[in-house]
Amino acid sequence: MKNLLSAALLTAALGVALPTLSHAEKVLRLNNVEEPSSLNPALGLNLISWEPLNNLMEGLVRLDAKHTAAPATAEKWEVSADGKTYTFHLRKNAKWSDGSPVTAGDFVYGWTQLLTPATASPAAFLLYDIVGAQDFNAGKAQSDALGVRALDPHTLQVTLNAPSLSFLNILTNPGFAPVNQKVAQADPKWHTEAASYVSNGPFMLKQWEHASSMRFEKNPNYWDKDAVKLDAVDWVMINDLNTSYQMFRTGELDATPSPLPAALYEKVKDSKEFMTVPQAGVYFYRFNTKMPPFQNADIRRAFALAVNRQDIVDYVVKQGRKAADAFVSPGFTGPDGKDFYETSNGFVKTDATQAKALLKKGMEAEKYATLPPVTLSHINNPDDRKIAQALQAMFKDNLGIDVQLQAIESKVFYTQQRGGKLQFSRSSFTNDYADPYNALESFVSSSSMNRTGWSNDQYDTLIKTARNETDAARRWELLQKSQQVLFADMPIFPLFFYNQGFMQKTGVTGILRHPVGYIDLKTADIQ
Repeated sequence: MKNLLSAALLTAALGVALPTLSHAEKVLRLNNVEEPSSLNPALGLNLISWEPLNNLMEGLVRLDAKHTAAPATAEKWEVSADGKTYTFHLRKNAKWSDGSPVTAGDFVYGWTQLLTPATASPAAFLLYDIVGAQDFNAGKAQSDALGVRALDPHTLQVTLNAPSLSFLNILTNPGFAPVNQKVAQADPKWHTEAASYVSNGPFMLKQWEHASSMRFEKNPNYWDKDAVKLDAVDWVMINDLNTSYQMFRTGELDATPSPLPAALYEKVKDSKEFMTVPQAGVYFYRFNTKMPPFQNADIRRAFALAVNRQDIVDYVVKQGRKAADAFVSPGFTGPDGKDFYETSNGFVKTDATQAKALLKKGMEAEKYATLPPVTLSHINNPDDRKIAQALQAMFKDNLGIDVQLQAIESKVFYTQQRGGKLQFSRSSFTNDYADPYNALESFVSSSSMNRTGWSNDQYDTLIKTARNETDAARRWELLQKSQQVLFADMPIFPLFFYNQGFMQKTGVTGILRHPVGYIDLKTADIQ
């Protein structure tokens, strides 16, 4: 029989106290894939940072189980009659993990950090609705010009340039969490190590082995700590998704990140441990309307109708994804209680006969005896290549056109696409916040996200009017109409909507995975 020393004997022998672990301790094991770019909300640059930040930190609001912005650090708020001023009332029992109170000044400090030009945060543009934010971010104004004020320790006032019905959804981004001003000013590197880290969310950072692992533990000072069921979350950082899957299989992980490798889909799709939930985003192709032959709308429509999207998702992409016939994905509930997609879809279909007729019509209008050469550009990776090859075959079969393929390394690809150098190219969009406007504003004439050369005065007016519309039902109608205008001209065509496909142990419950947003472990549990 092995001689096992008790914790008490070990403590006496070593002179240090060891943590007491209960057999009932609930520890969730997850994979964050890579080292976070930063765990400072103002400096986090991407999903790899925002996933853990969403559980360490908490903003004024957070997404609830219905994927809508709900009270969080702010227990309530009022909106002025003109829709421009929000007055948030912070919970009196909102505290940092070190026990100090969360104040309105901490929000002012955090948001100012995020917007300062030196930070270069990719989320900064999401706060441009706030008075002075864009000029301050561009270095054209001082911080005192920002429409963000701490009226007292528990009252935050935010003034917008114009009414914005999407503002609360925008604030659910973890980048808009507070930063403890006293801690940050005393130690500018507070966010780089577990020992100095302070948080105000459901969990606190207990251990951090850089580029290797993190341990979160339940935050005893969190205002809603009774709702938190987990004792801890252990994160590894494994960027090989096949290795991550094997760790799940051997019991080292309770869930895998999304997506699973496409090659695994057929193997796991019928497993009770495989899950798929919507993700608000779309994989699509852009036409450069400044390059022949795609200056012609009928030729653009011909290419769009020649594509069999269902075959693409069934035989090429797989992973349980849904063929897309609109740009705005499912997942946005309107003032009528219906999903935006339910009343705004069906804009593009597969119809080889009509595609040929449109091609002929367009070529006659442009006086083309032969269609100018077409080059389809894609990022040089296996998944994009397979999709491009499938499209190439469809254009040959349905239109009789030989399309050339061009594989480009990602950095060069995006530079060329932004510069208008690509004739016909793959693209993707995932929502930054839960509102169709976020997707549709990409194609206004002045948007850096447009990248098609397409410009339509009616579309620009619809989007601008929707941005400032305070009547929710009318705004919804304007956005639906704008998508109709977009597809009438077809400067883009969609292939499929994204989803989140992952493995999860059957005993794990309560993890919130939003169509737009970040994994939320506040109500997660292990049976």
